[in-house]
Amino acid sequence: MALQTQQTSQAPQLSQMPGAPLRTDRAQSLARLAEEKTYDLAIIGGGATGLGLALDAASRGYSVVLVDATDFAKGTSSRSTKLVHGGVRYLAQGNVSLVYEALHERTTLLHNAAHLAQPLSFILPCYKFWEIPFYGVGLLLYDALSGKRSLGRTRFWGAHETLKHVPNLHTKGLKGSVKYWDGQFDDARLALALARTAAQRGALLINYCSALELTHSDGLDTSSSAQDHKGQITGLLAQDHETQQIYPIKANCVVNAAGVWVDALRAQDDGAAGRTSSDMVAPSQGVHVVVNREFLAGEHAIIVPHTSDGRVLFAVPWLGKVIIGTTDTPRHDLSREPDPYAEELAFILRESARYLTRAPTRADIKSIWVGLRPLVKPPKDEQGNTKAISREHTVLISQSKMVTVTGGKWTTYRAMAQDVLKHCVDAKLLPERQACVTANLTLVGAQTGRKVDHPMYEAPSLKAYGDEADEVTQLPGAERHLGGGLTEAMVRFAVRHEYARTVEDVLARRSRLLFLDAKLAHALADNVGEIIVQELPNKDPDVKAFKNLALHYLTLPG
Repeated sequence: MALQTQQTSQAPQLSQMPGAPLRTDRAQSLARLAEEKTYDLAIIGGGATGLGLALDAASRGYSVVLVDATDFAKGTSSRSTKLVHGGVRYLAQGNVSLVYEALHERTTLLHNAAHLAQPLSFILPCYKFWEIPFYGVGLLLYDALSGKRSLGRTRFWGAHETLKHVPNLHTKGLKGSVKYWDGQFDDARLALALARTAAQRGALLINYCSALELTHSDGLDTSSSAQDHKGQITGLLAQDHETQQIYPIKANCVVNAAGVWVDALRAQDDGAAGRTSSDMVAPSQGVHVVVNREFLAGEHAIIVPHTSDGRVLFAVPWLGKVIIGTTDTPRHDLSREPDPYAEELAFILRESARYLTRAPTRADIKSIWVGLRPLVKPPKDEQGNTKAISREHTVLISQSKMVTVTGGKWTTYRAMAQDVLKHCVDAKLLPERQACVTANLTLVGAQTGRKVDHPMYEAPSLKAYGDEADEVTQLPGAERHLGGGLTEAMVRFAVRHEYARTVEDVLARRSRLLFLDAKLAHALADNVGEIIVQELPNKDPDVKAFKNLALHYLTLPG
């Protein structure tokens, strides 16, 4: 969070070379939150959408406050398949405009966060002769849509060349493959980069601070069961989880960017209790399993575009491990830590065995985790079939003028933010300011212009910090390696500069060890907790809670 305490209506326009990283002092941030002022924009939700919006708005000069009930990107935004992609499967569905936009945004993201996102080549193995031209034509079109933004040419390989690059593929019946390019990234660290860059621009962002209640111009209690719509929204009451202090926040525009949880706020805005038939979101869960790199040697990912039940399956090298997934299963409950279903795990292992000569078993799984997708329901949807539900984002403005945005995907977070602000300006909830500048706005870690060579398939290292790596090595404990690429200095940096408050924040999202190797993360919890206490003497780092969570990531269904 920004260090300055003086409040102005214009966010400071900082240079692209800000110098030393800002200190995320929570007490100072809460003091700012307590000040009497009216923000241009209040955002509820600190995932990809909310953080992208905070950065776009702050960079245009709007005053911005963002609160999240948990940690930034704790939900869906840290549980993706780690792909920056145009959406090959959307092309197959004929959604060319969505693919074109995503390919444009892919290039922008790869440039603005070069230390956290890089190109990655994909191999599509073909076991029937017709598959090579069938998929090849589509991928050539994918290339054509990329135009000058192409990451590499699509190539056709015979069986021999395919096995040279991916020796673990089944050889029987292999006709060849199609190689194409997309990108991959570190989702949680990108979210942090967005938050910290927004803070550079004057935005106030606070994690572990719930939107307790919405406030409206008529002053009525929105927690009542009255069905009448309230007056125009004027802000919210936020509660800090650590002190239980309640803060009234006034804002000219309130955006609900709570992901799969947007409907709870919409119901509160309408004065209705719980989820209703007018819900926007039909949640779908995607399960991922993580195994060692020996199951997919080399630098290429594998895509299976049509599994036995018509899904898409990826095997992606990422931070020294391999991610295999994902599923697409309707989910009606909205747990913060959803459990995988036994049939989902069985599907992933079974489909892996169809293509890999040495396929992972249950005993090989290092971590298993689930993300909930906020898929947008079509009008009067009665089927509950999430495969037919839109992956595109939707923006709605209620009678009370609360703006809700949901849907979309990580790759297009920036375009989503731009669209939300357009809706806000068009509805006269925000005054028109300068044009969007985020297309060329590099993020924290990539602001000095220094080239960062950090292939995302490599094991975790200092490279993830980009041009801030030197700042990390100057902290105490830079030479003390805890395990999994994590040092004592990295923990200190997470607390001082990256909003970390708990062991989970450090081991799940500042480093990604919980997602890579839950057993190792469990083993490091005590050491990380001790360092956090040194940095935050009055804060419980929640070691026990994290250890229980790590066991959850090791627990296999069925």
